Parts: sequence; C-alpha cells; structure tokens
Amino acid sequence: MTHPSSSDHQPSTTNHQPFFVHPSAYVDDGAEMGAGTKIWHFCHVMKGARIGRNCVLGQNVNVDAGVVVGDRVKIQNNVSLYTGVAVEDDVFLGPSCVFTNVTNPRSQVNRHRLYEKTLVRRGATIGANATIVCGTTMGRYCFVAAGSVVTKDVPDYALVMGNPARQKGWMSRHGHVLKPQNPTVPGQPAPVLVCPESGFRYQETSPGTLRCLDCDEDAPLPVELSRGTKPYDAFKSP
Repeated sequence: MTHPSSSDHQPSTTNHQPFFVHPSAYVDDGAEMGAGTKIWHFCHVMKGARIGRNCVLGQNVNVDAGVVVGDRVKIQNNVSLYTGVAVEDDVFLGPSCVFTNVTNPRSQVNRHRLYEKTLVRRGATIGANATIVCGTTMGRYCFVAAGSVVTKDVPDYALVMGNPARQKGWMSRHGHVLKPQNPTVPGQPAPVLVCPESGFRYQETSPGTLRCLDCDEDAPLPVELSRGTKPYDAFKSP
C-alpha cells in the first residue's frame, strides 16, 4: 500500500512512472497509475483500479477495484467511482457527483457479481451533485447540469438537466449552448450551429445525432483552442 509520509510535494514512482500521492491518501498495491497524475488529500485508490496519465483526483475521492479512468481526467472533491464505472479521456467529474452500480440495492441481498456498467465517454462533463444511475452511457462531450438525475443514455454533445434529466439542447466542445443561426426548414438539412468561442460548426447528421464539422470527436483540440481566454458571460448574446 502506497502511503507517502515524508515529502508532501515529491512524486511517487511505480514502474518508473512518476505520479504524486498526498501523504493522507492511499494507493493500494496493484492499482495502476499513469505518469503525471496527482492524488490529493484523503483519497483511496483500490487494488485493480486503473488511472491514466495527467489526471487530478481532488480531496476525498474513492476509486474502487475494476474502475478504469482515462487520461487527463479531472475528478473533483467527494466523488466515488464504484466497480462497473469506466471513464474515458478528458472527462470532468464535478464536486460530489454520484455514481451507482446496482439498480435495486438491498443490504440483505448480495449482488456483488451483478454490478451494472456505466460509461462516461470522452470529453463529457458531469456537474456538481448530479446523480448518474447505473447502466447508462454519457456520450462524448455531453454536459450534465448540476443537480441532475440521469436515468437513461445521454447523446454526444447533449445538454441535459433536471430530475429525471431531459435534453434541453446541444453543447459545444467548449461548453457553450449551441443556437441555430437560421430557423429549421422542413425537408432541408439541419441548420449549422456555431460555437461562439471556437468557431467550430456543428450539425445534426440525423435526428438526435450531432457532429462537429471541423474537428473529429476523437481528435485533440488544436493547441490554440485548448486554453480559455474569456469568461463564460463574454460569449452570451446581448
């Protein structure tokens, strides 16, 4: 069990891959950690968990056995990832968001072999205090609003909110609500939606399926677009 006690800001090393573990955190033997990852106060990463490169686990994060976390994932304070949860690259998990792994839990009924799968796909954002019911898939770059309760799959780029969560629109890869420049015309192609920050164009390729026309969903952002320079309110329409 890894539990550094002497140097608060010196990286630990496992298999020659440097990563940081705060002295108050535990990383069990048998957990796999990627280079550049930081594990902060009071976290516990269990044996059999796999965490990718350059991730950040905030205070009081628990990662169970069998959980897989991709690269560059940010997990905020007070989040528990239970067995059955898989998180792809570039995901943001907001403070105190909740995951489950059994739909009908009972203390008297052992369902350890019946854990259900939950997948959070690349680039998704889960807002603070949102609850993700197990057996669901959060699509690429979807945005789950704070406090929402997700009970079914969320499409790529979808903005969902409420209890139960319902789709309220589309969100760009930069986290802006996408609004059509022109009204929808029956029988004509869907309108092009433009992100006010990046200028990327988006369009429904079929009803309920949005795609970016300028950057493939699995491609990294261009370097010049990977750092924000203006606050969210600066992009709001007057």
